Amino acid sequence: MTDVTVPDLRGKLAVVTGASDGVGLGLAGRLAHAGAELVLPVRNMAKGAAAVERIRASAPEAQISTGVLDLASLASVETLADTLNAEGRPINLLINNAGVMAPPVRHTTEDGYELQFGTNHLGHVALTGRLMPLLRAGRAHVTTMTSTAARSSINWDDLQSEKRYSPVRAYGQSKLANLLFALELNRLSTAGDWGIVSNAAHPGTTLTNLYASGPNLGRARPAPHEAIMKRLARWGIFVQSVDAGLLPPLYAATSPDARGGRLYGPDGLGQFTGNPKQLAIYKSARSEADAARLWQISERLTGVTFAAV
Repeated sequence: MTDVTVPDLRGKLAVVTGASDGVGLGLAGRLAHAGAELVLPVRNMAKGAAAVERIRASAPEAQISTGVLDLASLASVETLADTLNAEGRPINLLINNAGVMAPPVRHTTEDGYELQFGTNHLGHVALTGRLMPLLRAGRAHVTTMTSTAARSSINWDDLQSEKRYSPVRAYGQSKLANLLFALELNRLSTAGDWGIVSNAAHPGTTLTNLYASGPNLGRARPAPHEAIMKRLARWGIFVQSVDAGLLPPLYAATSPDARGGRLYGPDGLGQFTGNPKQLAIYKSARSEADAARLWQISERLTGVTFAAV
């Protein structure tokens, strides 16, 4: 596995969502070792505190703070953003990493949106939009986590999966939305001279608790996903470790060679595992008209208007 050389990030502020475990925690650790000051917004403050201790165990000098963030609540997003904006520290790196995957039955966010679309996409749209003054001040790199599941399609007539709910299809729709958002943010930044570089990345098939937390939501019996993933990892087939899976988003967020409007992921068979590289944009995300349409819908659903920043 080819590692990513992270530049000196001393004096830089990085915000990483979903950093209490998994890929997010691994990314936060690598950024801390490079000298970045970290803000880790988490839903569970106890897990956030444990994550901070884990990072400091290997990077004792790390400057880390946590904040409460429930991406399934637009009010929670607004509260966190208001706090950070009041502090006024420019943000140099934003990694939109947190997410939920494939609950077996349809759940909704606090605001009534389908849980995966609302958390993975709308929550991060609202967070990015509300932090725009700090992102522009820091000429930030924004990396949004997507997935190979983004090789899907958007059902414009049923964005919230109200007519028909499929766990995998709803997840794919949310991940395609993540990718479209990342690409459109870069286009608008370039056109409007916002000074922000936006790209997308995915970690391949990486063994994290994503395969347990989502599929087990609302189930009486444990879902088989986690057991299957652990078995494949033991066999070394189609599954990689967190240390390997974090490399594409780490490269996308920190490498001087990583460009805006691009997708980064593993270079192996099916993009399951492998070394980080720039990938071709999936056909499902190549329509600028779709990206613009989703952008307008997302502004309306979140109540966050980027043009106002």
